[in-house]
Amino acid sequence: MKHIVVAAASLLAIALAGPAAAQNSPIVIKFSHVVAPDTPKGKGAEKFKELAEKYTGGKVKVEVYPNSQLYKDKEEVEALQLGAVQMLAPSLAKFGPLGVKEFEVFDIPYIMPDKAALNRITHGEVGKMLLAKLEPKGIKGLAYWDNGFKIMSANKPLKMPEDFQGLKMRIQSSKVLEAQMRALGAVPQVLAFSEVYQALQTGVVDGTENPPSNMYTQKMNEVQKYATLSNHGYLGYAVIVNKAFWDGLPADIRTQLEKAMAEATDYANDIAQKENDDSLAAMKKAGTTTFITLTPEQTAAWKKALDPVAEEVSSRVGKDLIAAFRKEAAASN
Repeated sequence: MKHIVVAAASLLAIALAGPAAAQNSPIVIKFSHVVAPDTPKGKGAEKFKELAEKYTGGKVKVEVYPNSQLYKDKEEVEALQLGAVQMLAPSLAKFGPLGVKEFEVFDIPYIMPDKAALNRITHGEVGKMLLAKLEPKGIKGLAYWDNGFKIMSANKPLKMPEDFQGLKMRIQSSKVLEAQMRALGAVPQVLAFSEVYQALQTGVVDGTENPPSNMYTQKMNEVQKYATLSNHGYLGYAVIVNKAFWDGLPADIRTQLEKAMAEATDYANDIAQKENDDSLAAMKKAGTTTFITLTPEQTAAWKKALDPVAEEVSSRVGKDLIAAFRKEAAASN
């Protein structure tokens, strides 16, 4: 916390140095994230950097800090609010602890049947409404970035809900994900993403959930003997920016950055599926993890075990919002 405050104070001192200093040097956007550079999010951040600097003619410089180089999961949103960094792409679950609990609807297991339903949500009025809820927190939501559907991993085969009994499963900080793991009989353990590999390696936790690209780029397959292709939940991100910083930009710069973000979003979302497919193929080739495909009967058992989660968290997330998501899901059928 102390280094966040110091960094924010330094930025304030620079801002107070006067407009001449601002005119003579580029506007710096520090873009911090917690995953590897070769993930969909990592590549999306680099694409935004490339396009932002191109479209602004060098008036903006984007500095990308991957792999929790600046801040871990719990610190990064606070750092953004204080102005120590300008841009993040946190997972949607991060906004629950911030007080915007509605975002945890994305964590409800099996609520999103496919990418088509997801796109109708994130590109439609529901998606815009959710981003708008961040503004009272000093945050401007710019876009949704995809990272695909999650698989479960552990050092024992996970074929039926009872296989989870007593396992310590790492999750992000999300009341919905806590409820999900409890519904399976597991013990949820909140850990920063940067700490997961070591926790798996040393047995602090027994397993976790991730899209294949995150599992592979963090080498979790080296310390997990089994993974189940459950596609039980979705992991996505919201690209966010410090609202005061964003509102203070010259209008022409903001327009150019919006164009860069729109194109970087299309790029990141287009590559997400391929990155996950390639990561899964690479992990299968490595041979350290056995991958399990659920039978229709096993999938039905998972859904039955996890079905009560939506009702359990409905007062927290919002019954109307859950209904809106289910309406879009039904349109896929």
